[in-house]
Amino acid sequence: MYTSNNPLIENSILGSKYLNPEYLFNRGTELLGYIFNAKGLNVLYIVLSILAIFFIAIIIYVTIRMFEIRKKERIHLHHEIEEYAHNQALKEKETQEGGIFKNERWKKVLDYLFSINENDWKLAVIEADSMLFDLLTQLGFKGENIGDKLKEANQANFKNLNFAWEVHNIRNKIAHEGSSFELSLHEAKRVIALYEQIFQEFGYI
Repeated sequence: MYTSNNPLIENSILGSKYLNPEYLFNRGTELLGYIFNAKGLNVLYIVLSILAIFFIAIIIYVTIRMFEIRKKERIHLHHEIEEYAHNQALKEKETQEGGIFKNERWKKVLDYLFSINENDWKLAVIEADSMLFDLLTQLGFKGENIGDKLKEANQANFKNLNFAWEVHNIRNKIAHEGSSFELSLHEAKRVIALYEQIFQEFGYI
């Protein structure tokens, strides 16, 4: 082992064995000898085997998830294509029938509904609710707002009264909650279909 005749060096960090190349070499040799002896190799083999199994499991899980996600994407894409084809068929039918709406505001509602923008779906509901207010006014129901007017109605003079309350409540959620209110295309179509049923009852569209 390296020693120094200078007591200041021996008692300082410079005299530490951890800075002695001969000591470090010997320790490194001992460590490598431990690792590469039979017992050390067995431990290393076990550790590497566990890591290999772990990573193989991760690869299998990720592969399965990728196939699941791609399957969902294909189903979603197929559904969107069907929706688009259905909407285009409706538009073509309207065009073939002259493209004239009994109430032009209803065309505006459908334009919003057929949009790819979620905010437009909300505008479709708001516009349809505004049409409902005008319809109730024409029918002679009194009140400053739709809620007051609907309170004057009953099942005898308003067959779809329950639908009117339901869609109007959804419109109020859109107005009060704003962007925090989530409205899917499927739900928007369901709501507009209820408005359509109400309007058709009175020949409004």
